[in-house]
Amino acid sequence: MSLWGGRFGEAPADALWRFTVSHADRRLLAEDLRGSVAHARMLGRQGILPAPDVTMILQGLADIQAEAAAGEFLFLATDEDVHSAVERRLGERIGEAAGRLHTGRSRNDQVCLDLRLYLRRTGSERIAQLRAFAAVLTDQAEAAGDRLAACYTHLQQAQAVPLAHHLLAYAWMLLRDADRFQDALRRMNVCPLGAGAAAGSSLPLDPASVAEELGFEAAFDNSLDAVASRDFAAEYGFCCAQAMAHLSRLAEELVLWATSEFGWATYADRFTTGSSALPQKKNPDIAELARGRAARVAGDLVTLLGIQKGLPLAYNRDLQEDKEALFSADDTLSGALEALGGMLASATLHPPPPSPFTVALDLAELLVARGLPFRQAHHTVGRLVRRLQAEGRTPADLAADELAAAHPLFQPADVIRLSPAASVAARRVPGGASMDSVRDQIARLRTILAD
Repeated sequence: MSLWGGRFGEAPADALWRFTVSHADRRLLAEDLRGSVAHARMLGRQGILPAPDVTMILQGLADIQAEAAAGEFLFLATDEDVHSAVERRLGERIGEAAGRLHTGRSRNDQVCLDLRLYLRRTGSERIAQLRAFAAVLTDQAEAAGDRLAACYTHLQQAQAVPLAHHLLAYAWMLLRDADRFQDALRRMNVCPLGAGAAAGSSLPLDPASVAEELGFEAAFDNSLDAVASRDFAAEYGFCCAQAMAHLSRLAEELVLWATSEFGWATYADRFTTGSSALPQKKNPDIAELARGRAARVAGDLVTLLGIQKGLPLAYNRDLQEDKEALFSADDTLSGALEALGGMLASATLHPPPPSPFTVALDLAELLVARGLPFRQAHHTVGRLVRRLQAEGRTPADLAADELAAAHPLFQPADVIRLSPAASVAARRVPGGASMDSVRDQIARLRTILAD
């Protein structure tokens, strides 16, 4: 069924139907029904439709909602979209009165309403998933205790840090992702119904009452903007893409940590896969797929931006293409959060001790604290590192007198600063990689996540 045709003397060509009809919006069925109920009630309140027709329409929609909730609603190949499917089914149930439901609205404002209702729901779900993932990271950080690991720059060991500090970095990233979704939901919480095809209606519609009934903060300010804009969809897509980028960074580390070369992590069998050829293999496929699918979500965002970039006002059919990209991005993020979160929760983390050379900056800062310019201190410690490496030794092998001989400002007692543990213990910067900072972060995260 299509919602147009009176002006046409021919039936749609099969090629036109195949090219223009998309089934992507079928997942908007519940939202379409909910919006239709609010619209029908408004038409009745405004005296636009007679009360008997409104009663029939509302009862028919309630029956269809029950079908949908039970998974019994059937789409037909002849349904052009979710809107036409609902009107067709309503007509099957109540007859001619079904044709009055579309009074005062267009698919242009209707689909914008459906999308906003849908994204309000799924956005809340993603926020909950992101916070749950941050809780997994916090749990693993707490379980790590005072275990140390190397942090890396340029994938070279840089400094010693508590393993917990490394994990908590991702927890903060994901909480920002949750905040981004929250901000996006606030901006999209505007009801477009009543904007019609482009310029509103001569009928005495009441968009504000529909907005209030559906839980929106406001109705639209400009009808052209209401039906033509998809910035809310692109912003949601960005939230998905940025969250997937963070998950992809974590996934890359989870893959590295599982290698025998790193040896940082062991994952539960139920969250890993095997090889069809190599019996010894235990593969972190969830992490690899999350890393790969981050690229797809980034592509979905580019699609959402590209669809908008050359469109004159107001609605153009190009905008139909937003849904596949948007749903793909959202579905992918949801699946990645579930699977990767389970994999991480199952992990046993056992990083090897940091390299003794990770104390190099601490040695330089000792000299700085005693008055030497940092650049000179840097060169002094760099020469010491080069000599030790040439001799096959590390800072841990230095005797007190050797260290004191490396520069007049070194003291024999400074040898107690030559371990990664001492390096971590000496950290003073709030938010830095000290155990005090880790304990503070865990406490603050627990408070945030409890809200």
